[in-house]
Amino acid sequence: MSQASSSHVFHRHLRNQPPIAVGGQGVYLKDAEGREYIDASGGAAVSCLGHGHPDVIAAMHAQIDKLAYAHTGFFSSEVAEALADNLIRNTPVDSGLSHVYYVSGGSEAVEAALKMARQYFVEIGQPQRRRFIARRQSYHGNTLGALAIGGNRWRRAQFEPLLIDVTHVSPCYAYRDQRDQETEVEYGQRLARELEATILEQGADSIIAFVAETIGGATAGVITPVAGYFKAIREVCDRYGILLILDEVMCGMGRSGTLHAWEQEGVAPDIQTIAKGLGGGYQPIGAVLASKRIVETMSAGSGFFHHGHTYLAHPTACAAALAVQQVIERDGLLAQVRARGQYLMDQLNDRFAQNPYIGDVRGRGLFAGIELVADRASKTPFDPRFSVHTAVKREAMARGLACYPAGGTIDGKQGDHIMLAPPFVISEAEIDQVVDRLDGAIQAAIAPALR
Repeated sequence: MSQASSSHVFHRHLRNQPPIAVGGQGVYLKDAEGREYIDASGGAAVSCLGHGHPDVIAAMHAQIDKLAYAHTGFFSSEVAEALADNLIRNTPVDSGLSHVYYVSGGSEAVEAALKMARQYFVEIGQPQRRRFIARRQSYHGNTLGALAIGGNRWRRAQFEPLLIDVTHVSPCYAYRDQRDQETEVEYGQRLARELEATILEQGADSIIAFVAETIGGATAGVITPVAGYFKAIREVCDRYGILLILDEVMCGMGRSGTLHAWEQEGVAPDIQTIAKGLGGGYQPIGAVLASKRIVETMSAGSGFFHHGHTYLAHPTACAAALAVQQVIERDGLLAQVRARGQYLMDQLNDRFAQNPYIGDVRGRGLFAGIELVADRASKTPFDPRFSVHTAVKREAMARGLACYPAGGTIDGKQGDHIMLAPPFVISEAEIDQVVDRLDGAIQAAIAPALR
């Protein structure tokens, strides 16, 4: 009997069972065969402190001994209150974000944000607002509401009949969409005009919110916004009384070099989603950060958010997340993300600057994307039938490197990219190993596609 057929786990890929992870320390994971892997993507940009951090583990043990679980329909907990205090204290005071609504992951956070935004307009007497606008090639999660907001056609296709109707506009994808002779500011303004035209076409008083990843994540391969883009978007939203929801499930909580990626854009959202780096993978946890005006509106109105899950504000998960955030602050890891991130980008650019099959190296902080192309000059992608990204993952694992390749970068079908999101504690020597192993994996993966 094969290893795959002997497992009773419903794995993501049913024809192959992945290696069994049995241990992890720092940036390394170990499998049952004794092989070690550098976790260069932190899973899916999750393991910000790496694996086996003693302070986080100790905090979890202490919380389990004290109180493992209490339902939020009856109780709050000291650690949930402390984590919320920590998150708001470390968020710029002029952002207007004032409260934290806990969930168990990114998709749940997005679902909660959508419902929170809708209820806000019901509470202020604008129930006709029922539509959302988001961006093509975005990813916001796999639950039905989050999937509907997401703009990745491949992920949406078979579930389309189940999804709410959402209008999608262009992403901020400068490598492919910024025109020759067009400045970054002009490009950002053009995208803002597209959003405004879409709002007017749909009916401004029918729109609830514009939803966007501050930095595009795994679906588009870490696309960073051009200068002025989000300021222009914020102005359009304000002009028509539309909420701005920023999804920072992947790019937030220090990944880009500041606690929130929007801090570098000169804007603040009305609602923000976070997860992944919030708890660093030590426990499942996510959250929605809500602005004061939304909370006060609900408080003065119904006084109740019509939403909830069994494991909201799980004390053990909150304890893990609080410990993760305290370590990041205590050890100055945001500054380290900026420094190590610059080192990573320098090494990637030095290694791949002349590679004819690397079209773009982009990112911010310890969040990097590499777009693969069949021809650098024309930016022509590889034929999807070669599934180059799948080959990169296979070759990288064979070299002891866990990274995050994906396909459909351009339109859900065409294009291949690799995402890197290593733990904040990675050293320069370990970054050198990542680049070396990745280079070998890319060469080996592309070779068959060139025959």
